[in-house]
Amino acid sequence: MGGAVSAGEDNDELIDNLKEAQYIRTELVEQAFRAIDRADYYLEEFKENAYKDLAWKHGNIHLSAPCIYSEVMEALDLQPGLSFLNLGSGTGYLSSMVGLILGPFGVNHGVELHSDVIEYAKQKLDFFIRTSDSFDKFDFCEPSFVTGNCLEISPDCSQYDRVYCGAGVQKEHEEYMKSLLKVGGILVMPLEEKLTKITRTGPSAWETKKILAVSFAPLIQPCHSESGKSRLVQLPPLAVRSLQDLARIAIRGTIKKVIRQETVSSSGNGLKNTPRAKRRRVRRRRMETIVFLDKEVFASRISSPSDDNSCEDLEEEREEDRAPPESKPAPPVNFLREKVLSLPLPDPLKYYLLYYREKQVLHSRF
Repeated sequence: MGGAVSAGEDNDELIDNLKEAQYIRTELVEQAFRAIDRADYYLEEFKENAYKDLAWKHGNIHLSAPCIYSEVMEALDLQPGLSFLNLGSGTGYLSSMVGLILGPFGVNHGVELHSDVIEYAKQKLDFFIRTSDSFDKFDFCEPSFVTGNCLEISPDCSQYDRVYCGAGVQKEHEEYMKSLLKVGGILVMPLEEKLTKITRTGPSAWETKKILAVSFAPLIQPCHSESGKSRLVQLPPLAVRSLQDLARIAIRGTIKKVIRQETVSSSGNGLKNTPRAKRRRVRRRRMETIVFLDKEVFASRISSPSDDNSCEDLEEEREEDRAPPESKPAPPVNFLREKVLSLPLPDPLKYYLLYYREKQVLHSRF
């Protein structure tokens, strides 16, 4: 079995390879992929496979291959402040990456059939919020997950700017999926064995683009109750932020601007990660066939005039690290946290500005 790109030794190297192969094409998508380590969403005993371009499934837990998520993220054309609905939200990996782009004034909802997977996703989300410096580097739109069948969403629910379905959709459900979308919105889903992008250009007008041939496990049909009625899924209400929360967002944003101004002359962008000292070998190929694990069996890129005509393998020789073996890059500094903790403010206010993350870290040290 093989992937569209070479395996990486870590998350950054995997992203390097996805960029080289043109699966990741925009800066926003690249930043989101680098900010969340894919291995964090694997069970411990399977983490050695996290940086391979392969799907992974264990029981009800499932992750699509990185190249598929890359194509989905690029096709969604995400922007801050949009509303997003993830049908079959699974581990929450995709929803969390999307949340980094949507920002604090976006909407980030997910529907997942299996309650055990919802609990797994909530655990992973909590771990990300408590431990990842990326939470402070971005203005995060925290995803909310509900349990249910995505084919049974209540008809009075709000429509969304962006919708993704992570299971195979048959033609009979296409109109239902479209009904979830606002005018001007984008729907990405595997439709009849092809990853498809549908843009709603008017109340009854649509543009459709086939992106990639894929094979996904199909949507599970609803199970009706004993009364014969379906169990309607109620999506989370659109929350109105409190004045206190809005003030926190504004203060954090102001501090970030100050940090950028203080560091731009020396590093260009104080919120970027420290560059890695070594660049590993990257293989770039124009792939016509991709093989996946389990039910995601096969995918092949649909050629377009913009595709590279070269079918040769291109390799970059490994650049040897000239530094002494004991020399390692310094871990990235969380400038926002350091700045907040240095302010002449009461500790409770500092903890509030940091979403109580620093308080948890401090307690864990003792």
